[in-house]
Formats: sequence, C-alpha cells, structure tokens
Amino acid sequence: MRKMQKRIALILALGLLCCAAVSASALTFTDAHGNTVELDESLEAYTGAVLRGAENAARAGETNLGDLWTDALRWFAVSGTINDYFEEDDVTAGITGIDADADHIVALWNGGNLRADVAEGKFGAEQLAEVLPYPNTVAVVYVTGAQLAEALEAASQGLPCTEETADLCASFMQVSGLKYTVDTSREFDRGEAYGEKGWFRAASLGRVVLEEVNGQPFDAEATYAVITSNANFNGMDSSYIFPAAAEENGKSTITTAVVRDVVWMYIEKELGNQIGEAYAEPQGRITIQ
Repeated sequence: MRKMQKRIALILALGLLCCAAVSASALTFTDAHGNTVELDESLEAYTGAVLRGAENAARAGETNLGDLWTDALRWFAVSGTINDYFEEDDVTAGITGIDADADHIVALWNGGNLRADVAEGKFGAEQLAEVLPYPNTVAVVYVTGAQLAEALEAASQGLPCTEETADLCASFMQVSGLKYTVDTSREFDRGEAYGEKGWFRAASLGRVVLEEVNGQPFDAEATYAVITSNANFNGMDSSYIFPAAAEENGKSTITTAVVRDVVWMYIEKELGNQIGEAYAEPQGRITIQ
C-alpha cells in the first residue's frame, strides 16, 4: 500500500512539474505599461510584404500597416462584430450597434501607436504586440463632418515629419473609409496649447482637405462614426475633438474589445490569414504635399 501511495505521489508530482513547465513556456509579452500579457501562440499569418510601422514611418505618412490596421477597425464596426463588445451599461442604455450607415463609418488611428514593422513572411501575436505595446481597446465616437475635419487638421500639425517634429507627428492619423490631403506649405494655425507635450488646438482650418468619405462627397454637416482607440477617445495627443464630441453625443463609447484582438479577427476572418497584394504598398488614402 505504501509503495502504491508513493507511486501516486510521484505521478502527481510529475504532473505538477509538467503543468509548471507548460505554464513557464507560455508566450507572454510585457507591454509599455509594464503589464505581463499572455498571447495566443497558436495565431499565425503570412504577409507578402513588410508592413511599415518602425522608424516613425506611420508618423510621416500613410503606410500599408496603417491601412491594414484601420481597415480592421472599420471592418469590426461595419460587420457588426463590434455589437458583442459593448459594456453591459451601454447595452442597457440601448447602445447595441453603430448608429450610422456603413458609408458614414470611418476609422482613425494615430501613427504614434504603430511602433514596429511586421517582417515579410510568417508572423504571430508577438509581432502585433510589438507594433502596439499598449492595452488599447476599441472606441466609437460620433462627430460632425466639421469636427472630423478639425480633428485631422490638428493631427497634421507636426508635418512634415522630421527629427525635430517626430513627437508632434505621433498624432498624425492613418485612416480607413476616407481620403484627405495635407498641404504642408500652409502653416498650421495654432490656437491655445493642448496637453503637456506641445500640441495646439486648430484655430482655423486650411492645411487639410477632406476629399471623400467612403466614395461619397464629404459633408461638414453630416454625422460620422469614428472607430478609434480608447486613448484617442479620451483626448490623447492632439485629439481634443473626440472627448468634446463624446460629451455631445451620448452614444459615443469605449468597448471591451482589445485592438490587437480585433486586428487578428480581421486578418483571420476577412483575409484568411494571408496579407496579400492589397497591402503591398499604401493605398493612396492620404496625400502629403
């Protein structure tokens, strides 16, 4: 009996050691806030081109990574997948979907939150965590066309992006669902200072021309649903427009969806884990003159 008990004890001990070994080998990532995040090491996709985010590429102009990232956010909303990620209080208040037609849904993502390239070939969750080392969640904020134009004007204030202006260019917006031009020969009209890192409100508009929204003429009076991050929703960088707009429209909200997870959903469900020719180069959404 004692021999049997010892054998059982040994088997249990070995089992615990195996579990510990499996746990120790789990894929983890330390984010920019010092949090240890467990990643799904089973995720795998392929890209036929380098997706550009490193060396301030996404702060200086449109990149293929910016196109992919914002397409994922817009898809999340347009497809209705976002509907499963509203907070319980929002659902109780009647917020169960995006209150806009697809042609009035756009996605904006600040270039400063795309921090690394994704190399050509196979990649996994760790590479996306390096691109976005922050625990951002998806937010939706309803803005007028005039507010959208001002948001893009303010976001352009650091352009053209140089060593001296790179910090300000963190606010530059990658986009999906719209096209716009920035005329850098025109000075940004500085209003009052905003935040603690040198940004200013736009005192007037003039650098940015919004050319179209989802193939339709831009309408300054229309209401657009902007899909972005919780950080932009709360006014990060030059995004003073978004918290103000959220106050005006109570349907604006922050969801429980983690942005990196949403990007993976898009890659898997829409792209079949193959990032192909469509993202080989930037798609011509943003023109910087």
